[in-house]
Amino acid sequence: MMSQTNRKNAKKLNATAAGILKHFKPPENLNVSEWAEKKRVISRETAAEPGPWRTSRTPYLRAPMEAFTDPNVHKIVMVAASQVGKTELEMNIIGYIIDQDPGSILYIHPKLDNARKFSRERIDPMIRDCKVLRSKVSDAKAKSGGNTVLQKSFPGGMLKLIGTNSPDALASTPARYIIGDELDRWAKTAGDEGDPLSLAEARQATFYNAKTVEVSTPTVKGASNIEKSYYKGTQERWCHQCPECEEWHEIVFDNIKFEHTFTKIRNKKTYKITGEVEWACPGCGCLIAEDRIKKQPADWFADNPDAYKETGTKSYWLNAFSSPWMPWSKIILKFLDAKDDPASLQVVYNTMLGQLWEDRGEIDDEDTLLARREDYGTRPDGSDVELPEGVLVLTCGVDTQDNRLEYEVVGHGHYGETWGVRSGFIMGRPDDEATWAKLDEVTDRVYRFRSGQGLRISITFADMGGHFSKEVKAACRARYHRRIFAISGKGGESAPYTSPATKVVVADDKRVWCWHYSIGVDAGKAVIMANLKVQESGPKFCHFPRNESAGYNLRYFNQLLSEKLVPTKVRGGQVWRWEKIPGHTRNEALDCRNYALAALRIINPDMDAEERRLKGLPEPQAQRKQSVQPTAKRKRRDVYDDW
Repeated sequence: MMSQTNRKNAKKLNATAAGILKHFKPPENLNVSEWAEKKRVISRETAAEPGPWRTSRTPYLRAPMEAFTDPNVHKIVMVAASQVGKTELEMNIIGYIIDQDPGSILYIHPKLDNARKFSRERIDPMIRDCKVLRSKVSDAKAKSGGNTVLQKSFPGGMLKLIGTNSPDALASTPARYIIGDELDRWAKTAGDEGDPLSLAEARQATFYNAKTVEVSTPTVKGASNIEKSYYKGTQERWCHQCPECEEWHEIVFDNIKFEHTFTKIRNKKTYKITGEVEWACPGCGCLIAEDRIKKQPADWFADNPDAYKETGTKSYWLNAFSSPWMPWSKIILKFLDAKDDPASLQVVYNTMLGQLWEDRGEIDDEDTLLARREDYGTRPDGSDVELPEGVLVLTCGVDTQDNRLEYEVVGHGHYGETWGVRSGFIMGRPDDEATWAKLDEVTDRVYRFRSGQGLRISITFADMGGHFSKEVKAACRARYHRRIFAISGKGGESAPYTSPATKVVVADDKRVWCWHYSIGVDAGKAVIMANLKVQESGPKFCHFPRNESAGYNLRYFNQLLSEKLVPTKVRGGQVWRWEKIPGHTRNEALDCRNYALAALRIINPDMDAEERRLKGLPEPQAQRKQSVQPTAKRKRRDVYDDW
């Protein structure tokens, strides 16, 4: 039998053990979603809905979060629009690592400044407001120095924030975890070290349990880093179940049906959605209201499920139509506001529609523009109308080749709207005066409206590049009174579209000179391609005549669409350069249009005043008081009546 003393000792031991067990917490077997539900607090200054994390608000994030703790998954790729919570996915993963599965984290941003801003505005508030993180991440004010803007230390690991313009950090920091933010904005090369992602992933070589997370909005098709990563994974899309046919479909912009009106003030449109915005099911064609489809069951469907076992990569693609914070009407209005401006439209495609941007927009090929040609009409005498209503100024661009001159006459109206008037070529060497005499027939003639009133070309730009520079300068000098000027093109992103005129020597005699303009051809090509994407008549729209004799045929459009902007790796980063598209050997039409637009920039006409003079309207009262003589009947010197 146990003695009384032994019984007392055993009782004390049991009490001690009970006390220890009372405070002992066994390891938690949580995934990222469960951890966030239990311990994540969204900071007030970083979100519209602060407070405890609830995955039910963004159910599409559950699968990517759970994939992070799947031992078979080594990489997670998220292609996402704005306002869907993709940053919160990264934040939850970071919090989970610090608290549950510590290790060194390399958090890579496009630039070091982005990393600093993210640390102050997102990481610091999360650590402050999450109790479990606050107790583990060393205090920034502590003498140990383990917590700085770009480095956060915690038991078992460290969070290091860097930019792709920090090659030393990429090449020297071992890390079990890599989180890449906004991959499509990364530098193409980290200094002289090469691809930033490859450099970072090389830091994981010694970790058997390494994990990589890549997150970004998509950008340009064919030049998108995140697109390439997505197609190496399971290629999953977030789909909703149609309540009518019960089929599953991704909600995309092409299936959103709506009606709208607009008001026009000073030629600027303000749009308004009328009626209900609905989704048309691709399967059954039924129209489903937004609030109804958002309540339907939704799930991820993979196009390449084998990648899970073969590469261990789970990839997801998500647009803003599933966001709880983004009503469809807001997405539609952003699209309508941007649809006439390709640069703005690309932002909407990438950040709202979650789609890659193709640099030709809606222009597929030459046939599209051929079909878009218009009938300018005929005059009472049966001849073709050369100038439709809206044309206010004419300019001409001339490209010189060894055996011919190529040209285009372009009409210009309000707000960058243009009309092709005549495109053609003159066979003959540029050193032959007869060749230039034939060009004079193009530049000196009067081009007619339906009414018979006409316009002359206000200014002509002729390219002096090539093998006949001296002859072009001499011809332009002889035609100075006709406002025909020599130009030279200058490539590169930094070259301004137009610059002030300079004097250039024609031949060996320095006393013989002509005026010369330098043209930033890359800037001009960007303007042309942007304008060609505008699909509605009005500001920046490009009109072309159907009349075959005007020269706007397949040959013309093949040359006009001969180049595209492509990224090119250079020392220290990347640049965008214009390169010929395979199958397009000539680009004279593009050059001529470029020179004609640059010519308009140089004279910079007051289009309102040009319209008044063309129509014989009086000038505004305030201007008339300042005039020495009446101007109501004064004509432009390049405006002619057909007597």
